[in-house]
Amino acid sequence: MLVVISDLHLTDGTSGATISSGAFEIFADQLQDLACGASTRVDGSYRPIDRIDIVLLGDVLDVIRSSRWLLRDKIRPWTDPQRPEFIELVTQITNGILRQNEESLSVLRRLGSDGGITLPPADSLGRPVHSAAPLPVTVKIHYMVGNHDWFFRLPGPSYDLLRQSLVRHLGLANRHDQPFPHDPNESEELLEALRRHKVFARHGDIYDPFNFEGDRNQSSLGDAIVVELLNRFPAEVEKQMGADLPDATFAGLREIDNVRPLLLVPVWVDGILERTCAFPELRKRVKIIWDKLADQFLDQPFVRQRDTWNPNDLVDSLQRVLKFSKRLTVGWAAELLRIMNGLRGSQEDSYASHALVEQDFRNRRARHIVYGHTHYAENVPLDASYAEGYVLNQTYFNSGTWRRVHRQTVLAPSEHEFLPSDVMTYLAFFQGDERKGRPYETWTGTLGISPAENVNRRLDAATDPALAGHHLQAPALHGRAPHFNTAALKSAAAPVRRK
Repeated sequence: MLVVISDLHLTDGTSGATISSGAFEIFADQLQDLACGASTRVDGSYRPIDRIDIVLLGDVLDVIRSSRWLLRDKIRPWTDPQRPEFIELVTQITNGILRQNEESLSVLRRLGSDGGITLPPADSLGRPVHSAAPLPVTVKIHYMVGNHDWFFRLPGPSYDLLRQSLVRHLGLANRHDQPFPHDPNESEELLEALRRHKVFARHGDIYDPFNFEGDRNQSSLGDAIVVELLNRFPAEVEKQMGADLPDATFAGLREIDNVRPLLLVPVWVDGILERTCAFPELRKRVKIIWDKLADQFLDQPFVRQRDTWNPNDLVDSLQRVLKFSKRLTVGWAAELLRIMNGLRGSQEDSYASHALVEQDFRNRRARHIVYGHTHYAENVPLDASYAEGYVLNQTYFNSGTWRRVHRQTVLAPSEHEFLPSDVMTYLAFFQGDERKGRPYETWTGTLGISPAENVNRRLDAATDPALAGHHLQAPALHGRAPHFNTAALKSAAAPVRRK
């Protein structure tokens, strides 16, 4: 049995909360159940499986999303990664992540140890013997890197020491003296495990031009956006306006890293200000802070080097969509998505079209193509074929994420409204006659956010002519009252200045 998870984005605690250890406990319990299910064979008999491979498909430890980068003037993810100061900072951030998430990671470590997963033996009739001593199942945990943890792929003895710490804390099967793989072909043991289950898996960042520039041992524009804008912006707003803005505004600004796609953050900020800050002048000041930081970001030498003569390159696209002063009067979010998808060479948000060009898909070596990165769990049928008595159904999967996600509403996108939820996805693939011959099983859990926790209540009039012809009339949706007009929230609707 093969299990895939990705995009946990565990941080060092300097840039917002991450998923709790309870999610890992749930995963451990579900893994035990999956192992039991996989031990039931096609003929209905029980034969315990003897091995589980878990693939951590990138962005599990988030080294980029740390405010510690801002404490070093001359050290950024795009400086020389072999500089002693760079290695020291990456090590410091990584150790902070391990400390901050020790309780969660101890669950993974326990799974990878002897007896982490056990199954009852079978009797001669193919039935489980629950009264007998349980049999341990070998669990191998493989770490692949993405665009927020690419540092663990860097060569050198200093990074070997860092990987040694990760192997110990997470119970990994990776060799610490070899760079962690970004492509499955970089690890023989990983590749063998994937092919045994007819799976091809990669993080998926190579299809995102903002987060991959051809070399996974190098930084990208996405790193600069996170460090120089997302990490800096909430702190700068609090520094300049901490006594003026309501708590709800700061709570919303601290959520910007959970907005997907990430370049919709300006749209998210606009919506947060509309809903939590009733004073137009204060909203304007916050947007000015963002625009100034965007100018500083665009003026970074690392960013300017990527500005070419082509008016449609990445930097020119960012100049058009990042700043409030450049925004379109209508359709801002739609234009952002159109530009992003155009740069990827796709007309849609899904990465399923990229799976069609994977070699293992085209030569039919893989039945399942798996990516992470987007944070959107997907299951997309790619092809069904029949040849020489053999049926091959090929499917694309995205492994989603384990964290809070804010996604824009489809009704009246110009209103800049987002709905949050806590999500958790994992994928299981079976070989041979495991799980009665079924090829895969996927699980996605979504936990809605209570109105009491979701403080993003509208304070503006929010009239939109596009709503007039909708079967739900505009006044019913966007009156002057808060969206969540419950008795418990009426008193919280008005902004309160911080003291």
